[in-house]
Amino acid sequence: MRLKDKVAIVAGAGAIAEGWSNGKATAVLFAREGARVFAVDRDLAAAEETCAVIRAEGGICTAHRCDVSRADEVDAMVAACLAAHGRIDVLFNNVGLQVVGGPLELAEADWDRLMTVNVKSMYLTCRAVIPVMLSQGGGAIVNNASTAGIRFTYANVGYAASKGAVRQLTQNIGVQYAARGIRCNAVLPGYIATPRITDRLKRSNPDDYEERIEERRRAVPAGRLGSAWDVAYAVLYLASDESAFVNATEIVVDGGQTASVTGKVWGT
Repeated sequence: MRLKDKVAIVAGAGAIAEGWSNGKATAVLFAREGARVFAVDRDLAAAEETCAVIRAEGGICTAHRCDVSRADEVDAMVAACLAAHGRIDVLFNNVGLQVVGGPLELAEADWDRLMTVNVKSMYLTCRAVIPVMLSQGGGAIVNNASTAGIRFTYANVGYAASKGAVRQLTQNIGVQYAARGIRCNAVLPGYIATPRITDRLKRSNPDDYEERIEERRRAVPAGRLGSAWDVAYAVLYLASDESAFVNATEIVVDGGQTASVTGKVWGT
């Protein structure tokens, strides 16, 4: 019960396909650890599906539809969470999208969309939640960034730039509000086999999907792709009081890939 009596907003709590997304796994894990979960997603049915899993296990969950890139909807989300649960102790910002391509391939509209969804959304949710946390004496914010924000993986310039921005957003908030009881940290997942990634690879590489997955696996020193649960447990630590002296920093969840030599192939 590491989150006993805490209220946790999980933004991006659904999954776009069958399986465990980072948000869905984290929402379920939060509930298992005693939190009352406010599951937020642009797709209400996906949020409801996550809540159904939590309720089936005896947990407490409220589903809410919100496009977190819109300020009015974010403000309404926070008001709805307070109406349902009376407080907000944890915010996990998990909403994001990916558009592959370098500066010559990425359309300007896609660049703008990446910055809006991946960065502006987290600014908006933090802006709305921080006053609530200040009134309560503190809280924990965890932002989902990516190892793409600290090193080159492949031609992915807009996504990488957006995740680098999330890292600095996280650091600035964590330092500014540290003395007032708010911690803000980030998780940086590497190659994680979530429905969003596997679905994208299947659509873009229908004839050699297994080969693309194998390439990713061999790039990880641990010899496997990560799972949503690997990310969820890192988020749980940062959200819990166990990390009370951890602030304005990040946890890399990548099986050692970032620390390894670029291009090195591991395993057979």
